[in-house]
Amino acid sequence: MSARRVVLWRHGRTAWNAGSRFQGTTDVPLDDLGVAQAERAARDLSTLVPNAIVSSDLERARATAQALADIVGLPVTTDPALRETFAGTWQGLTRDEIIAADGALFAEWTAGHDVRPGGGESRTEVAARVAAAVRRHVAAVPPGGTLVVATHGGAVRSGLGVLLGLPVEHWTVLGGLVNCAWSV
Repeated sequence: MSARRVVLWRHGRTAWNAGSRFQGTTDVPLDDLGVAQAERAARDLSTLVPNAIVSSDLERARATAQALADIVGLPVTTDPALRETFAGTWQGLTRDEIIAADGALFAEWTAGHDVRPGGGESRTEVAARVAAAVRRHVAAVPPGGTLVVATHGGAVRSGLGVLLGLPVEHWTVLGGLVNCAWSV
């Protein structure tokens, strides 16, 4: 077996997730439920016997990755290229606040169009940096090995779209990952 396995893992819940606030690149820590989610998921993911663990440098992803690292005895490498979408003026706002302030752009963004949420990064920009980071890190994993990438929901969807070779207009079929879910 020469193929390498990549596990794209969304971080555990934060208070902003619970309050439906757009986090983007704001560094929000896991809440108590998020810590418990990370610990539970880490036990399951440890059975995949990862060779390497890489994480966004944002605390919520890094703490999620550390739960797995503590079980398998590997270090966590952080990479800012795995951060969530920078969402400009939308960061910290609730869905309702975003709709009130920028409803037309929000409708385009939720429909899957490649726009800049809150004046921030487009999906294709996020996808390019996330996919490049995953490719860079998986290249260091031995043939037959497993790389676990702890990152963010939007980063997973867009990066996965590129890694699977899907046209941007089809990325919405990938759906979203709930907190601490993963895609292999």
